[in-house]
Amino acid sequence: MRSGSSARTELTAAELAAVTAFLRSQDVEVVGELRSTLIAGGRSNLTFRLEDTRSRWVMRTPPRAGRTPSAHDVAREFRVTSALHGTEVPVARPVAVSEDDAVLGAPLAVWEFVPGRALQARTDLDPIDDATLATVVRHLLETLAALHRIDHVAVGLERFGRPDGYAGRQVRRWSQQWDVVAVDEVRPLGAEVATRLAAALPEQLTTGIVHGDFRIDNTLVDPGSPDPIRAVVDWELSTIGDPVADVAMMCVYRQPVFDEIVGAPAAWTSPRIPDVAALAGAYEAVGGVQLNDWDFHLSLAYYKIAVIAAGIAHRVRAGAASGVGFDSSGGAVRPYLELALATIRSAAAT
Repeated sequence: MRSGSSARTELTAAELAAVTAFLRSQDVEVVGELRSTLIAGGRSNLTFRLEDTRSRWVMRTPPRAGRTPSAHDVAREFRVTSALHGTEVPVARPVAVSEDDAVLGAPLAVWEFVPGRALQARTDLDPIDDATLATVVRHLLETLAALHRIDHVAVGLERFGRPDGYAGRQVRRWSQQWDVVAVDEVRPLGAEVATRLAAALPEQLTTGIVHGDFRIDNTLVDPGSPDPIRAVVDWELSTIGDPVADVAMMCVYRQPVFDEIVGAPAAWTSPRIPDVAALAGAYEAVGGVQLNDWDFHLSLAYYKIAVIAAGIAHRVRAGAASGVGFDSSGGAVRPYLELALATIRSAAAT
């Protein structure tokens, strides 16, 4: 099978035959010839729709090039969705996982296909009226609150991540990453944010399953349904940690400057979506955890997005990335750092 050295994204006939054989070895009935369609690829895991003459599935596998052992962990996604399947949090039904490179030259995981719309671009919201969109957002927040209420030990995720010291680990991890990807013009600003965050680490008062990248475009939606969130997807950053941090990450994506990272007006930055304060309040109102030390977690989340944007720009400078959103990502670094600094200063003043 292919190694991770190629930038190719489509599946060859030989690879489809290997996936077919793997599925059948896992007691999955494949009827006729298996076909594939690339749904998403690029910065995250490659996502394919697989179908035979009767059934449809979704397969996730790491990118063919530029991946690292600790990233793009589809087996981790499979594990957390297996634990969550049947709970209040809607996820696709897990079907099969291969944690080694035997089938495709990289791990892969397969889930049952869930019909639904991915609301990613601003224009994806155009057919949805305001009342329906408000309902979708409320259900989105209810889903996140439900996730944070789940006892991770009871669903078998007691070894999924360290339960304590989440904020400290995050500050250290992202500060180290900043040292690698920062450019000189903003390096001192990022260093000041990191220093202030490290000096203001709060006590962790809640622990739960953290999605890590929760927003509307990481869900499949049926806007006209009474229960519009069909499935939460993209669990590769999930862990056990502080749920407050999860809410903060959801909120910082609301900043208009996030459009520079995705390279186009995003659905989640639309002015039709509630602002940061309104989202946070609505999350608590639907049964989410109390948002203790909110300004700290919001500042940390702003800082993390700044580092992510700087990392994308770093790869562009190295000639390792190109495409929509890559060339403009560097422009988001300073605004997100300034938001982080203003927020942590506000926390210190209260």
